[in-house]
Amino acid sequence: MQQSICYDAANRWTVSVAWGFVVTVTRGVMPAREMEMPARTFLNWYRRADYKAHAFNTRPLARNQCERPALYYLASARRTVVRTGETTVTRYQRWRHRNDVRPPCQWRIPDPDALLDSVIVLKKPDPGLWDRSPMRNCCRVLSSPRKEGGGNKTMTIDVGVCKDWVYSQV
Repeated sequence: MQQSICYDAANRWTVSVAWGFVVTVTRGVMPAREMEMPARTFLNWYRRADYKAHAFNTRPLARNQCERPALYYLASARRTVVRTGETTVTRYQRWRHRNDVRPPCQWRIPDPDALLDSVIVLKKPDPGLWDRSPMRNCCRVLSSPRKEGGGNKTMTIDVGVCKDWVYSQV
């Protein structure tokens, strides 16, 4: 799945956008190489085979609750047209299991669960995406909540064409 990886420097979060599917927000700064690897959320058909039986590398799920990402799944999508062109606006809502009560973490890094309820992703259409290599889009965090108790619990991200010599800044 195509991913865009960026960082929220103020909150020290790693954000991964699989556009049109899910946004994951992880505490701390994780290398893009690690974020690109799929998490081991599946088992092999053969019970005796271990995770190395797959033809691709996977990363283990975090055992520590504080290291597990917050997941925001696609809730809505709409197209807006303004003077600068058209933009697709997608909204991702926090998903929680019915019995999902996370214990408080004693980290100095803010908890995405406490600060975020939704993520808005802005993306302009790019007809030339298939002609470029690599086909990755870059993302930039435009705004995010800074502390608990604030009114706005929404992060806004722009996904678009990577510019020459631009990388995600921490």
